[in-house]
Amino acid sequence: MRRTSPFRALWGANALSNLADGLVFVTMPLVAAGLTDDPRLVAGLATTYALVRLVVALPVGVHVDRLDRRTLLVVANALRGFAVLGLAVSIQSGVASLAVLYAVMAVVGVLESAADGAAVAVLPSIVPRDRLDRANARITGTQLVADEFVGPPLGGILFALAAAVPVYATGGLWVAAGAVALALPRRARDASVPADPTDPPPSVFREAAAGVRWLAGHRVVGSLALIGGLASVGYMLPFSVLVLFAGERLGLDAAGYGVLLAASALGGLAGSAIAAPLRARLGSRWTITSALGLGAASLAGLAVTRDPIVAGALLALYILHAVVWGICATSLRQRLVPADLLGRVGAAGRVVSLLGLAAGSALGGVLATAGIALPTVAGAIVFTACAVLAGVALRRATDAEG
Repeated sequence: MRRTSPFRALWGANALSNLADGLVFVTMPLVAAGLTDDPRLVAGLATTYALVRLVVALPVGVHVDRLDRRTLLVVANALRGFAVLGLAVSIQSGVASLAVLYAVMAVVGVLESAADGAAVAVLPSIVPRDRLDRANARITGTQLVADEFVGPPLGGILFALAAAVPVYATGGLWVAAGAVALALPRRARDASVPADPTDPPPSVFREAAAGVRWLAGHRVVGSLALIGGLASVGYMLPFSVLVLFAGERLGLDAAGYGVLLAASALGGLAGSAIAAPLRARLGSRWTITSALGLGAASLAGLAVTRDPIVAGALLALYILHAVVWGICATSLRQRLVPADLLGRVGAAGRVVSLLGLAAGSALGGVLATAGIALPTVAGAIVFTACAVLAGVALRRATDAEG
């Protein structure tokens, strides 16, 4: 029997995991709404999930570097699958509660951070440097299909059968993702520096701090983290109030808003197809700079249009930019960060992005009270700044091309 290649194993595990994520996006709010009619408690589920990921990002990054990444992928996916299967049993038996739902989603948040960090860190060990863009693009394209096109409608259909059905499906998909990840190779032990068994292991705090210091001291990777944080602010400024923008400026109802989001996701698929060829032709610096410039231009156009079709095209271009920039930035970081620091440096960058998302969301809500188009204008300004910063700060990115 022919063995599955390591990349196909990682790609397959990610695909199953992303499909589960798409089901969660629709299913868990519906489960929460069935347990309470308080909108604060329903919205608080997403807030809790985001806060958990922020709090555990750095310690999880340490363990991504300490542990065998293949084992971490297997265990993290399997455990979150079993946690969700337990929730499904409680729903089916009628003993589910908001406390149980919140606890399960907190556990899922921790384990998702571990699985995501391990997946990004393991890729450079199984894919040649010159194919990282292509590999990241294939993973991103599959993620978009699962998250945006398949998972949400499938979750709605399964929920209509019974509340527990999509929850069972989600748990099963994560367990299956863990099983597929078993085909990945184990991480080779570094025998060049033998550890003294009498020495106490360094603290998690010290190891996390080492990752933060490395990130802050590296011009290119540190710049990517700063740009990522600013881009997160720019993203959430308009998207935190996009549903209101769609209603007030574009005259769309709920169904129209759904179509608008689906159209924007098509741009992401196009971005995943062109990212690697663009990087090969232009190099990382100019691909990232041009993509961020496209993000600024598309938001500037969105701020002034009232035509839903034009808005859909502009949002598709915006998501295209986000995917291209994200793939190139991830591949560049994977080339430049030492293998034994990938987990910690990635986690430090993730903290910056999560803080940017929180700041952008809060600022978007404040600006929208003065004018519904103001958050989009502000987003365009932020992305213009990101493009300028990328052009200036990534001049040494060519050292990592290949």
